[in-house]
Amino acid sequence: MRLLHTSDWHLGRSFHGVGMLDAQRAFIDQLVTFVRDEAVDVVLIAGDVYDRALPGVDVVRLLDDALVGLTGAGAKVVLTSGNHDSAIRLGFASRLLERGGVHLRTRLAELDQPVLFPLDGGTDADGGTGPVLAIYGIPWLEPRLVAAQLGVDTASHFEVTRAATARIRADLAARSGTRTVHSVVLAHTFASGGISSDSERDLSIGGVGAVPLDLFDGFGYTALGHLHGRQELSPSVRYSGSPLAYSFSEAQHRKGSWLLDVDAGGIGEVREVLWEAPRALAVLRGKLEDLLSAGDFAWAEAAYCQITLTDAQRPAQAMERLRSRFPDTLVLGFDPEGAGTTAKTSYSSKLAGAVDDLSICCGFLEHVRGREADDREAAALAEALESVRLEGISL
Repeated sequence: MRLLHTSDWHLGRSFHGVGMLDAQRAFIDQLVTFVRDEAVDVVLIAGDVYDRALPGVDVVRLLDDALVGLTGAGAKVVLTSGNHDSAIRLGFASRLLERGGVHLRTRLAELDQPVLFPLDGGTDADGGTGPVLAIYGIPWLEPRLVAAQLGVDTASHFEVTRAATARIRADLAARSGTRTVHSVVLAHTFASGGISSDSERDLSIGGVGAVPLDLFDGFGYTALGHLHGRQELSPSVRYSGSPLAYSFSEAQHRKGSWLLDVDAGGIGEVREVLWEAPRALAVLRGKLEDLLSAGDFAWAEAAYCQITLTDAQRPAQAMERLRSRFPDTLVLGFDPEGAGTTAKTSYSSKLAGAVDDLSICCGFLEHVRGREADDREAAALAEALESVRLEGISL
């Protein structure tokens, strides 16, 4: 058998205000083509299928198209829910969908109810005696909501995940008494050792909320979801990452999946699969004039850009000028050179040193935008102040 490990599709997500539905549709087209060309038997989706608990109609339609395409290409689908999904909504009609080859694992009651696939060429996975692959799904477990149902006293990610994996091990042990059972576990969680990026939300980083890697010991393969960078925590525990970049912190990611070969002897080769990115991401830094003129940045003209300007003073019309060369500049920041080593004067101190009304106005302008008033702006302010002064005299 051949399995493809994916996760974190986040259908319906936008990228700094830019809709990504077309890019996500292009990924699904790539995915369906790959499944057909590589004769993939099972596609795994380890949570965060949607980006919102209440996805839009067009987003739901896209998932429908994806599932129809994958099953039409000859693959079964096993998916579980993530923290962005509504487990109840995603799991709707699961028993009916199972007849079409789409297996949803979104409920606690299904933790120890694997999807079974025969590995000896037979068709009877549930009642047979030959080697079998058991695929389990651990949906996103919100500790406060599931601790009591799982019989644990402490509402923590560690305790609820330990209870969930204990149920799976008990089921594996019972099944292994009469036949050889190889296991794959889908889990949407933050496992210690994983490297996070900015677009993961609602899960603590730095050890709090993370679960130790040894909770997944003994399983043939653990297909993790939640972190968006594809990475190997151990030979049998991996994150596939998201198929598309969803933050500029992912600019250096090589987006892809993991392809597993499984036979009667267990999990065999695991190799990387790379997806073609619809748009490059550029994280640029420098002075405005250098960015506008340097040939080294020509490649970024067609990319989504995050730009940090280091000019000592904030340039006028910075975004408009940058977009004349980099039209898809989505994020603009300022980090003036030397700002970190120069003592900052408080606004109240600057105000105390002002000698006249014009100095106060120009000082305020500099304070709020990080750039001194130029001659034209100072002249306009002086004219306005003079008009106010004359109006006061006439009264």
